[in-house]
This record gives sequence, C-alpha cells and structure tokens, in this order.
Amino acid sequence: MPRHSLRNTRDLVAGLLVLMCVGSCSTVALTGRKQMNLIPDSEMLSTSTQQYDQFMKANQVSTNAADVDRVKRVGARIQAAVEQYARDNNRTKDLSGYAWEFNVVESKEVNAWCMPGGKVVFYSAILPVCQDDNGVAVVMGHEVAHAVAKHGAERMTEQMAVQMGGTALGAALSTKPQQTQQLWMSAFGAGAQYGVLLPFGRGQESEADHLGLIFMSMAGYDPHNAVAFWQRMSQATGGAEKPPEFMSTHPADEHRIKDIEKEMPEALKYYKPH
Repeated sequence: MPRHSLRNTRDLVAGLLVLMCVGSCSTVALTGRKQMNLIPDSEMLSTSTQQYDQFMKANQVSTNAADVDRVKRVGARIQAAVEQYARDNNRTKDLSGYAWEFNVVESKEVNAWCMPGGKVVFYSAILPVCQDDNGVAVVMGHEVAHAVAKHGAERMTEQMAVQMGGTALGAALSTKPQQTQQLWMSAFGAGAQYGVLLPFGRGQESEADHLGLIFMSMAGYDPHNAVAFWQRMSQATGGAEKPPEFMSTHPADEHRIKDIEKEMPEALKYYKPH
C-alpha cells in the first residue's frame, strides 16, 4: 500500500475513533484521565482468564522456589494495597471479578505483565534486575496499575478498530482467533517487539509509574527504590542503544526517572513501612 494511502487510512481510523469516543469515552477512575474503552469488562475478564491459562500451559513455570515465593509474597501485598486504595476511593466496583494470580515463567526476556483480573506473570530474567522484594514491588505496582487503569482494554479498542474494523472481541476470537490472540498478548506487553506493536503509550506508562508508586508505598515498600530499579533496568536493556524517545511510545529512561522523582513526595504520603 502506498505510504500516503496508509497515512490516510490511519487518519480516517483516528477520526472515527474520536467520533466513537464522544459517546463512549470513560474515565480512569484513579487519575481522572479520559480514555476510550469500547470493550465490556465482562469480555475483558473472561478473555483474560482464557488467554492467561493458555499462556501458562505453553510456557515453563519456574521451579525456583525462592523466586516464586518472592513474586507471590510481594504480589499479595500489592493486591491488598490496591484493594485498600479502591475502598478508600469508593471504587471497589472497579475490581469486581478480579481473581488474582502471581506466577513466574522461565524466559530470557526481561519482562513482566498483568492482564485484567489481576493475572500477573514475571519472566525469570527480570528478577535479577529486581534484586529483592523492593524491586519486585516496583515492577508489580507498575504492571498492576496498567490493569487497574484498564490500559489493555484501551489498547485493544484501538488495535481492533485499526486492524479488524471494530469487530467485537468475542466475535474476533471466534472468526480470527490467532490474529486476535496476537493482538491481545501484544496489548498487554506479552511478547511485543519494537517496530511491531508497542504495548502502552507514553501517557499510559507515566500513569502506571504514578499509580505504581502509590500502590507499592501503601504495601509498605519504600518508593525511593523505584529510581534505583529503573536505573538498573536501563542498564540491563541497553539504555544507550534504545531508539530516541520520539521514535518510541515509551518515555526515555532519564525522563521516566525525573518524573518519578517529581512524584515521590505524593507517594511518600502513602508510605507505611511494614
């Protein structure tokens, strides 16, 4: 397809999404940001359970008892913090249908993600970067924040509009299961590659950083550890060789760290050492 035709198609889709959003936009409950989410929570939760189960069957679960125990232990504390935060802000309905799970799979990829319903997976290669419970809490808080803020549904709405003409999720899974599954896994950061499909935009990443700091603080982990973690992550993933920020939807590491430092005073208000 000629470049100008592709650009025109994307512009048309963007315009349609804006029109759809006029009557369909929702608000991220914990931050107030407007987002477009056209997929019902019930569909997201049922699909999440299905896709999560398939992923776990297709991947090797870690046999490292210490790693697994650490992820489950920190996950339970983050879960409790998120549930408390929801109660404090009269948003418990946002967690309706959640059935939390915390697992570790063997992988050389430095990655972790959380699907709707609290379905969390850590890849074994990220745990050395985490180093300890504090590092795991940084990642856990960030990934859970993506799910709580419904970033995956937002991303799926966008991608299904672009690639499937707005087909309903259930229908897409029935008629185009492989393509829909690939979209799903990529939308939640499970296997996305630069240049193909990036899972979250800059605004979503920053929102997850913000909420993640609050969740880990409420769980009793010092939010200052987030700065050290992202510095280690930059080194582990070759920060110097990453594409310029304008080429990526993710904030550059130095910008992310600066933003986290700005948000530290707010996060510390929630910090209750255990």
